[in-house]
Amino acid sequence: MKSFSYERAATAEAAAGAVAARPGAKYIAGGTNLLDLMKLQIETPAHLVDVNRIPGLDRIEDVAGGGLRIGAMVRNSDLAADARVRRRYAVLSRALLAGASGQLRNKATTAGNLLQRTRCYYFYDTSKPCNKRQPGTGCSAIGGFNRIHAIVGASDQCIAVHPSDMAVAMRVLDAQVETVLPQGGRRVIPIADFHRLPGNTPNVETSLQPGEFITAVTLPAPPPGVQLYRKVRDRASYAFALVSVAAIVDARGGNVRGARMAFGGLAHKPWRVPEAEAVLAGEKAGRAAFEAAGEAVLRGAQGRGHNDFKIPLVRRVLDGVLAQATS
Repeated sequence: MKSFSYERAATAEAAAGAVAARPGAKYIAGGTNLLDLMKLQIETPAHLVDVNRIPGLDRIEDVAGGGLRIGAMVRNSDLAADARVRRRYAVLSRALLAGASGQLRNKATTAGNLLQRTRCYYFYDTSKPCNKRQPGTGCSAIGGFNRIHAIVGASDQCIAVHPSDMAVAMRVLDAQVETVLPQGGRRVIPIADFHRLPGNTPNVETSLQPGEFITAVTLPAPPPGVQLYRKVRDRASYAFALVSVAAIVDARGGNVRGARMAFGGLAHKPWRVPEAEAVLAGEKAGRAAFEAAGEAVLRGAQGRGHNDFKIPLVRRVLDGVLAQATS
């Protein structure tokens, strides 16, 4: 690990200013991803700004209209266990509990979870080219061992996937990310626009401006329906998703009145396909509708050899989730 300087920020505005003022500066909160990357010298920040002691960022609060405001420093374990989250946003609680280990969830924060970096093997192997780690060097996963990689939304520069379970649930809930800008002022970013597809700049992973600091995530009132989160992974615990599905399905009398679905493990960002949700709306719950939704989700999907299995796996997982939600 390379040497770095360190300071603690007292306010969100001071934190944003401190990072913006020092080239190569980074925020540190739980550090569950950043410290690993620093040990491997994938991340080499010259300066760390500790945001753990900024008051108020560890609160979960009700907001007008039936929603919930989650502070950036709320730990994943606390968020998953909150009675309001378990009662009103079960898909979020289940997604959080499906991620990492108990020890990691006790340290990991809401904002840090959104900013997790990919688990692509080649991103972590500094002996191999990687456009995400070092722009312009190439993508070793294309033509390499790509079992965990993207089947939609990828580019010829990067086929990595986003690793977060929490972000997939927040995508299906239409969360909004609140920030403080280093030059002053605040911003609200819909989560649909927060994570970016790789395009020609896979190293730019979010729409955050340099130094912009996340203060909270707001969830609107939950939509009606059964909430489910299903994750398929290589082992029962502590593994990232090969495919995950967050779904909220409102079905009555055997008919689907509305459905929301977001997917993990498929793309560079939590993946949602409005056309697939429209396919289900108003249809009789059953295999024909479920298959049509799966076809819409996978339109344009491309396997790259080792990850070809993800395409039929998405169909099967989605079919199971929709069958459970409408039964």
